[in-house]
Parts: sequence; C-alpha cells; structure tokens
Amino acid sequence: MLDPHGATVAGAPLRRREDTINQPALKRVIGPGLLLLFIVGDILGTGIYALTGKVAAEVGGAVWLPFLIAFAIAMLTAASYLELVTKYPKAGGAAVYTHRAFKVHFLTFLVAFTVMASGLTSASSAAIAFAGNFSEAVDLGWVSGTWPLIGVALVFMTAVAAVNLRGVSESVRINVVLTCVELAGLLIIIAIGGWAITQGQGDLSRASAFDLAEGESPFRSVTAATALAFFAMVGFEDAVNMAEETKEPARIFPKVMFAGLTITGVIYILVAIVSVTLVSPEDLGVGDTPLLMVVEAGAPSFPLWVFAFITMFAVANSALINMLMASRLLYGMAHEKVLPAKLGLVLPGRRTPWVAILFTTVLAFGLIAFADLASLGGTTSLLLLAVFTVTNVAVLVLRRDPVEHAHFRTPTVVPILGTVFCAFLVSPLSGRAREDYTVAGWLLAAGVALWAVHWAVDRIIVHRRLRVEDPDALSGRPEDLPRRHEGYP
Repeated sequence: MLDPHGATVAGAPLRRREDTINQPALKRVIGPGLLLLFIVGDILGTGIYALTGKVAAEVGGAVWLPFLIAFAIAMLTAASYLELVTKYPKAGGAAVYTHRAFKVHFLTFLVAFTVMASGLTSASSAAIAFAGNFSEAVDLGWVSGTWPLIGVALVFMTAVAAVNLRGVSESVRINVVLTCVELAGLLIIIAIGGWAITQGQGDLSRASAFDLAEGESPFRSVTAATALAFFAMVGFEDAVNMAEETKEPARIFPKVMFAGLTITGVIYILVAIVSVTLVSPEDLGVGDTPLLMVVEAGAPSFPLWVFAFITMFAVANSALINMLMASRLLYGMAHEKVLPAKLGLVLPGRRTPWVAILFTTVLAFGLIAFADLASLGGTTSLLLLAVFTVTNVAVLVLRRDPVEHAHFRTPTVVPILGTVFCAFLVSPLSGRAREDYTVAGWLLAAGVALWAVHWAVDRIIVHRRLRVEDPDALSGRPEDLPRRHEGYP
C-alpha cells in the first residue's frame, strides 16, 4: 500500500536497512484480471503510436511482419522471465536475476544501468511523439525535428519530472487512467479501419507488398524493421515486479503473461494492417504522427484533434512509467554505493529521489534535443534486447539452483532461441541503424564513467570495494524507495 506521498506503509515505522529483512511480506492481492491489465497497459504505448510509419519505411506494405516477428521473440523471452519469476516469486528484475546467476558486481551494475538508459530513451521518444501530436491537435503545422517541437517536448518532460517529484501515488493513479486512454485509441484505429475497408476504402493488397530501399535484401530490411518494431513489445518484463503481490504466481503468471502478450500482439498487427491499407507506406513513413493519417484517411469526419489528444495521453503514459522507473533504478544504484551517494538523496516531505529525478531529466533533455524518434525507439529496443540476451542466459545458468516449490519451467530450447534471436537483433548483422549504437554508446559511457570515478574514489580514498550488497535495490520498484533509504527518519 502507498501513502499519499509514495511511501511504503505496513502499519509500522520505516526501518533502516539492517532491519528490512524483518519486514512483513507484501500482501498478495493481485488476481488474474488485474495482472492482465497491468501487463497489457505496460506493453501498449509509444511504439505502435509513433513508430508504425518508421517500420513501414523499412519494409513497405508488409509492416505487420516485423511486428509479428517481434511478438514471437518477445514470447520466447517472456517464457524465460516466467521461469525466473515463478522460481523466485519476489519483486525482482533483470539486474537481480543477473546478480543471482553470475555474481559479477560490475555486470549487475551494467545491466541495471542499461535498463535505466532504456527508460530514458523510451521516455524521450514519447516526449517527441507528444510534441508532434500537440502540433497536430492545435493545428500549428510545426515540422518534425524543429526547435518549436523540441521546445514542446522539453516542456512536456519537465511536467513529467514534476509529477515524478510529487510522488509515486500520484504517478500510479495517472498511469491507470492513461492506460485506458491508450487502449481506447488503438481500438478506435481498428474500428475506423474495419469500417473503412468494408466500405471499399483503401487498398488491402498493399499489406502483402514489400517496398525495399534500393540494394537492400528482404531479409535485412525485415530484420532492421523488427529491431525497431521490438520497441512496441517491451514492457512485459516489468510484470516480474508484481510477483510478490500476486496470488499463486506460479499458477497465474504463465497464463496471464502469454494472454497479455497475445492481446497486444493481435492489436498491433491489426493496427499495422489497417494503417498500410488506408495510407500508403511512403506517406505513413513521413513525420511522427502516423496514426493521425490513418484516422484522417479512414474517417475524415472524425475530429482529428480528439485523436491527437488521445495519442498525446497515450505516449504520456510511456514517458511517466519509464521516467519513474529510471529515477528509482538510479536511486537504487546510489543506495548500493555503486554510484555517487548524492544520487540517492530523497526530497523531505515528498519522499521522492529528487537528485536522481533531476539527473535523469537532464539526460532526457539531451536525448530529445539531439536524437530523432526513430533512433530513440531503435536505441530502446537495442538496450533491452541486450538485457534480454543476458536474462535468457541467466535462465540456463540458474538451472543449477533448484528450489523446493513447483514453478514454471520453459523447455531448454526456448531460452537458447531467445538468446540467439535477441543477440542477433543487437548485432550490426540485423541491419540496425548506426545511430542506435551511437546513442546507446554515449549513455552507457556516461554510466561507466560515473561508476569508474566512484570506484576510484572508494578504492583510493575510502579503501572500499564497490559491491552490490542488496540486488533487490536494483529492481526499479518504486515502492521499495523509502524503506531502503538508510537513515530515513
């Protein structure tokens, strides 16, 4: 349960770190319905709203194919996460599983920072998409990538930081509303498309046509588009943080996870087919508001500004979730003393990690100003696919760690295939854009530089080795913030 300021409440005063092991377990109150809503809401977001056109630009009319392949790869990795979450049914995450499997402190930090960086790139892409739809909603006519739109995106990111500073409780309430809005927006697209197609509008044959760049092979174009489309499928991995509050997680999680992924996968494929049927791939790939074009083509009488606002709220949800996660992960790394302690300072009264929030917001400002929507979406998928590669390997390593209770066990071939496919989409062989590696490289270089400076200070001045003593602090779970804060009154 959360108090109005986002603090964990268990009917007892907040404890210092050494006493946290004696705290009562979280109450298991989440059933299949709520868990399904959480998973679907976490996956839906900026990817399908903003990047459908960018994917179409890679493969032409067969825009649904990269989404289908991304869905299949997500299913493989989800099966690996299911084995881990049912085997260790506590709030966790990729960094926690990595630490349990490999016990290499720097690798644990690197995975945690990579997840944090993916949150920044995802939130920044949402801010750019928000600005584009804002321009369409109020009919400003601003061109993508120009400073007026960048200014709107920066103001939007500032507002997200303000909500984040306000507290977890407010963020969670807003998230529930925005999840319903983004789902409604996609269902409107499918309904408009279905109606328009039955009325003889559009060209359904475009959905089976490839329109490739000169000199590009179909395989390389599809894999490059899949690397980008995978951005739309991420989010399912966050569900592991709900394990401690889910009733019978070993029984419920597998069915609900696969159901949630299937629902979102079907929605995405239908949206992709409708989009390319009503709007040519060439037109769809221009600008940052592809679904607005679909609405305009399929239902000219539908008030375009209404859907523009729906899209704005939908991408706002992605930004809020990811900035919330990124700041808490940074706090966790500071709390574990693998990053400077100042990043772990908490705002008095609001109990939010204000330095981590400001730091991540400044990084997001830089991403918004100097990277475009396609490179930010591609970088997000690149970073998370790298994390998923490590997680799939961790499943195989942790087979040597038996537990007494029954749990989901995926066939051995699944994490192997997950490792191969995720690693391939990370590699240049996939045809991924060079800009993805550039943005990811700068972000990870910043993290490693912070770690290296902190390591040098600790080894030379304090004579202490940097070690992750409590990997659970790197779960990114916001409810854990105050109770893990040493010395909090």
